[in-house]
Amino acid sequence: MDFSLDHPHLPPSVPAIDFRAELNDEQFAAVTAPPGPLLVLAGAGSGKTRTLTYRVAYLLSQGARPGEILLLTFTNKAAKEMLHRVHDLTGVEPGRFWGGTFHSIGHRALRMHGEVIGLPRTFTILDAEESEGVLRDAVEASDKTFFKDKTHPRPGPLHSLLSMARNTQLPLTETITRFFPQHEAIIDRAPLFAQKYAAAKRAANVVDYDDLLEFWLELLKKSPETAAYFAHRFRHVLVDEYQDTNTLQSQIVDLIGSHHQVMAVGDDAQCIYSWRGANFENILTFPDRHPGTVIHRIETNYRSTPQILALANGVLEAQPKGRHFEKVLKAHRSNSEKPYFVQSMDSREQAQFIVQRLRGLVDEGCALADIGILYRAHFQALDIQLELSRLQIPYQITSGVRFFEQAHIRDLVALLRFVYNPSDTAAWNRIAVLLPKVGDKNAQKLHSAALDHARLMQKNLIDVLDTDDVRSKVPKDAKEEWPKFTASLVQVAETMRTLKPHNAVDIAIEGWYGDYLKGAYANYVSRLDDLKSLTGFASRYEDMQEMLAQIMLLNSETSDRSVDPDADALRLTTVHQAKGLEYAVVFLIGLADGMFPLRRTIESGDIEEERRLFYVAVTRARDELYLCFPKVNTKGGPTMLQTPSRFLTELDPDLYQQLKIKRSYGW
Repeated sequence: MDFSLDHPHLPPSVPAIDFRAELNDEQFAAVTAPPGPLLVLAGAGSGKTRTLTYRVAYLLSQGARPGEILLLTFTNKAAKEMLHRVHDLTGVEPGRFWGGTFHSIGHRALRMHGEVIGLPRTFTILDAEESEGVLRDAVEASDKTFFKDKTHPRPGPLHSLLSMARNTQLPLTETITRFFPQHEAIIDRAPLFAQKYAAAKRAANVVDYDDLLEFWLELLKKSPETAAYFAHRFRHVLVDEYQDTNTLQSQIVDLIGSHHQVMAVGDDAQCIYSWRGANFENILTFPDRHPGTVIHRIETNYRSTPQILALANGVLEAQPKGRHFEKVLKAHRSNSEKPYFVQSMDSREQAQFIVQRLRGLVDEGCALADIGILYRAHFQALDIQLELSRLQIPYQITSGVRFFEQAHIRDLVALLRFVYNPSDTAAWNRIAVLLPKVGDKNAQKLHSAALDHARLMQKNLIDVLDTDDVRSKVPKDAKEEWPKFTASLVQVAETMRTLKPHNAVDIAIEGWYGDYLKGAYANYVSRLDDLKSLTGFASRYEDMQEMLAQIMLLNSETSDRSVDPDADALRLTTVHQAKGLEYAVVFLIGLADGMFPLRRTIESGDIEEERRLFYVAVTRARDELYLCFPKVNTKGGPTMLQTPSRFLTELDPDLYQQLKIKRSYGW
């Protein structure tokens, strides 16, 4: 059929589009598929957004009204971009569609029909900070002392814990065991806290972010009339990034799309967000829940060279049979070099090699901003950050802040600084205010009292912190924690006097601050990994003064040289944050077992998601891909030999080429 001709169903306001000329065969088949349950498996770099955009335009060309099309995305930005592209194609204004995130559409639905489930239309939405405040008050109303125990989750992490249970619809006990094992001690109390929190919100006629999904699903389940209204209104339901849906979201789609005219677009091989609640089973079982599903594969990749795609296909082939959809990425581009396997002695030599290669890439005309350095976890980028800072090569971290600028790293460094130099009031203030109800003024008063008493007793300030004279100045809420806090400082001081800097770092992590970290952050485990990597950094120094000086000098260098977001600067990012991005050249670092995949994922058996993450990483590269393996891991103790990542060893060696490091560096 020639879609460039005037179509009998084409509304006069929608210009004719030559879909056949605008799309490749795979995209065209998906875009023009008859209504019904459709699962579009869009491989990396295959034009997923283009397919969705043209599907909306095609539905309009077939007589569908904008109000009959529901477009669900994971970011408002994605929805706006798609609907603006639809506007460019068809002239139909974006405001005529229901398009946006699950949460924004849920909000609209609840404003219209929330009273059916007892939610007044006048409800207001809490932001994250307000939600945590309501939760804190609800918890303290039932247990005044709960937050005084620093190993208990603070309101923020506790809210994250409850949110995970709500979005995955798992029991709280299972949620804690699987995702927050550091908080197993509160398993018995968590359900009561959840009830009290829900009651407090109802009493105040407020909802939080998760309520927008939970109440929307409740509305659809408890009111068949409302569910039927939405199913009738939205004749066409399109879902972007379907592999990232959680249990709540997939149930909402199933209920609104009970007529099965649902197009789910995604890639099971890029499902990498289970730690946010995404459920891999949703995309795998879509055909079971929507009988008659037609699967369309969009496999032509416009991004990467055939050699990079051959390696990516090798990663896909290693997936266990029956637990994924078969697909093979096909190259649109011409042949180039195979990916490079680069073996270095350790992470420092790995960093030096990358800097050496950067020099050549820039000489060849490659912009720094088109080069990405990817890693599994933030702490793995420490040495490359040090090397880039030393040589004043501009870089941006797209997955957070620079290593030594992270709050928990700054906290621990401040603790070490204070123990080394008890007169350092700035360092003292940073760690003292972490105690309950200790503010800046209290911290200063405590330091002055300790300083006076130390002079009187002719002792080190740290040794008098837990004497009666100083303890009497401690705020009531911090008194219980004070002895553990001061004992930890004394222990670090003793270690500092008798052993090496890395021993002192270990003791600091194992002491009071390690317990504080457990309650302060929902991502405690990854932050603990960051702190432990400080041990390896400290092992390079014989003297604590030298180590602290290097950290402070590095921080001042980086803070003085803030990088313009539009400047030509190297990009550093975790693989999770790199999803959806692409670079001319990618250096994938730390490819050792225990680093990628991470040791904790090996131990917990979550290898398949790690393999999918590796697939996402290699498909970010357009022209060149460097797979970097450091042979030795130094964590402050004896050096440990590493083995290459299992994701490398399971590949056919013909898919990559060895690149020997020349040991002469410089920028």
